[in-house]
Amino acid sequence: MADFKDYVVSIPDFPQPGIIFRDVTSILQSAEGLKMSVDGIIEKLKDVDFDVVVGPESRGFIFGVPVAYAMNKPFIPIRKKGKLPRETIEESYDLEYGRATVEIHKDAILPGQKVVIVDDLIATGGTSLANIKLVERLGGKIVKLVYVMELAGLEGRKALEGYDMESLICYEGK
Repeated sequence: MADFKDYVVSIPDFPQPGIIFRDVTSILQSAEGLKMSVDGIIEKLKDVDFDVVVGPESRGFIFGVPVAYAMNKPFIPIRKKGKLPRETIEESYDLEYGRATVEIHKDAILPGQKVVIVDDLIATGGTSLANIKLVERLGGKIVKLVYVMELAGLEGRKALEGYDMESLICYEGK
């Protein structure tokens, strides 16, 4: 069996010089890589008491749905603004060049539910904080955050201080 990091293709100088882009799609292109990622997330959650899995669009869906299925939990999507059909609440956050808004159905999380958020990447933590705020505004309690990859050099872990967070792979740089 290969090392899990072997499934991640690293592209130097993308999208700009000095950046190494870690491509999560290369994990998905391998049956073994996909299985290792889903199994790895499940392993991180095996002793966690939780009610629902939340995953942000779009790669949080890819990893969150099979985890929810395997652990017999419901899956709740967080989507970009304007994509959900029922009444929603929204949260806006800053991007490197602009702002983005995410939404969740207003009835998706019940007060007191214990929530796990699963996503592909933690970088600066901005998107994750927006997701957390949505869940908490609905009365949910975040019990764990699990990411496939972490870019430690962008200090997302600092932004999520106080939350139980783990990643399957941690890269020291950006």
